[in-house]
Amino acid sequence: MQVTTRTYWLEHAWLGTHVEPGVVLSIDGGRVTAVRTGADGPPPGAEILRGLTLPGLANAHSHAFHRALRGTVQVGSGTFWTWREVMYATADKLTPDSYHALARAVYAEMALAGVTAVGEFHYLHHAPGGTRYADPNAMGEALVAAAAEAGIRITLLDTAYLSSGFGEAPDSHQLRFSDGTAEAWAERCSLLKERDHARIGAAVHSVRAVPAAQLATVARWAEERQAPLHVHLSEQTAENDACQAAHGCTPTRLLADHGVLGRRTTGVHNTHLTDEDIALLGGTGTGTCMCPTTERDLADGIGPAPALQAAGSPLSLGSDSHAVIDLFEEARAMELNERLRTRSRGHWTAAALLRAASADGHAALGWQEAGTIEAGALADLTTIALDSVRTAGPLPRLGAETAVFAATAADVRHTIVGGRHVVRDGAHTLVPDVPQALARAIKALRA
Repeated sequence: MQVTTRTYWLEHAWLGTHVEPGVVLSIDGGRVTAVRTGADGPPPGAEILRGLTLPGLANAHSHAFHRALRGTVQVGSGTFWTWREVMYATADKLTPDSYHALARAVYAEMALAGVTAVGEFHYLHHAPGGTRYADPNAMGEALVAAAAEAGIRITLLDTAYLSSGFGEAPDSHQLRFSDGTAEAWAERCSLLKERDHARIGAAVHSVRAVPAAQLATVARWAEERQAPLHVHLSEQTAENDACQAAHGCTPTRLLADHGVLGRRTTGVHNTHLTDEDIALLGGTGTGTCMCPTTERDLADGIGPAPALQAAGSPLSLGSDSHAVIDLFEEARAMELNERLRTRSRGHWTAAALLRAASADGHAALGWQEAGTIEAGALADLTTIALDSVRTAGPLPRLGAETAVFAATAADVRHTIVGGRHVVRDGAHTLVPDVPQALARAIKALRA
């Protein structure tokens, strides 16, 4: 990231508990060095951010190539499993170059939506048929480079994906996902290097995709590096049923028995859980990443997010399959889903939902120093307009409520990463025409 010394004047800023008018930020070396409140106007030389400035948003669960499915998989009917076949067909066409072009555009779209860090759940490792590239991490490196060129941070969650189901070999589509064994996965993954904008984590694709005897290898790799560890967990009832048949327990219990759960671990979806599962996840401090727009798009169900949080599981948010890329919608949907399920309102405050989209999401990705506006934090910010057709009217002190329950990604005016503008006045400063970049990258996959 570029090192800069700058002063910003924030017309309004959400400081974690409340909206403060007239805030001056001093930034040096990509971090906030001072926060001064009560500034009625900008000091000389300060850059002005009109609207409401929030900490940068963390998209804690992404499959970048799924963006190519938007619209296509909304035709007709089906289930998660029929959707998966369409997804596989797209995955089969990707090369390091085409994936780089697509991911660069997708990450630029995220920046336009106020996202400053993404957790990329990456399992597309090899060429079709499982042939290794000359650089065994060519696909992962393409993603890391794409994030740099789009101006955002990335945690590459390199994913172990070794089987198509309990005791079953990978199918023809999944061969390019598999390293054969967890030990081979760890050997390849260990070649990846962190950079200023990139951190390396691990993932277990799911309990059906990593044999139980090899789960500990993935967990140990993450433990030795103090790295984030993510896992798709109980997204589908079919996975729960298959786990019960194979192991006589739920997926959560299987992960617990093999040392996967813990404070650096995040379960993604956590949709179909027993009371014991919830207690295990909460008691170990294992996080929960909810992806409401994908979970409703795929008809997965509504996960027990309030019970998980009450049990001790921190909540984060992700756009997953990118049916839309809008963290405000993810935050809003988590609350509104609960309202539909329970027929009562107010399960989370707007402040709590913003924390899930910012500080807690960054923590789930290993960026604990991001997601807040305070001295010492990374200078990652997003500013939304308070004068659009969606946000005009409410008092500025209700900015958190406006952001969560009215704003959309279209209201993002500025995105700042490490103290520099990545999005200025609604335009990406590094990728000149993001819609065209997306259209070109997706068209290339259809050729």
